[in-house]
Amino acid sequence: MATLRIETSVNRENSVIRQLTDRIIATLGDSDVVTRDIASEPLPLIDSTWASARVKPAEERTELDQEALALSDALVAEVQAADTIVISAPIYNFTIPASLKAWIDLIARVGVTFRYTEDGPQGLLEDKRVIVAFASGGTGIDSAADFASGYLRFVLGFLGITDVTFVAADQLAVDAEGTIARAHAQIDALRDAA
Repeated sequence: MATLRIETSVNRENSVIRQLTDRIIATLGDSDVVTRDIASEPLPLIDSTWASARVKPAEERTELDQEALALSDALVAEVQAADTIVISAPIYNFTIPASLKAWIDLIARVGVTFRYTEDGPQGLLEDKRVIVAFASGGTGIDSAADFASGYLRFVLGFLGITDVTFVAADQLAVDAEGTIARAHAQIDALRDAA
């Protein structure tokens, strides 16, 4: 089984969300894990060169186009190779970190990870499982103030990934011990369901 781990928390030491993703990865058992820490090694934002290159047929791409798409191609290949994707999603100002949005922008590629059909868009990243570690200081998952989990469910579904599970350590500022215990129980349930 191949697992892709996407780390987005700017906190390194004593990070609740990194501890959760460590525990999720350990729960998955024997797995070939590729880790992309996009908080430590930030991704570039998409620009006009990238946007232009991505819609050109491959045989018409210049060397500059190929360079503009190289990182995006590598990120897409990591996603395509993964059976399971573990994403850390700390909540910053009610939504996902900019680093996670940059990753999504770079992997959402028309004709590669989704396509448009007469019946509407079709995701091309099917048969994958995503486990999202969700952590927040005060935002409750699926609350009116949570603009992250719904977005992630939607965009992953748009790409064809519908098996999405959230492990939530939400409202840490309210009850850190209780919410971490509940998150650990959610992870244990993932192991028991496997």
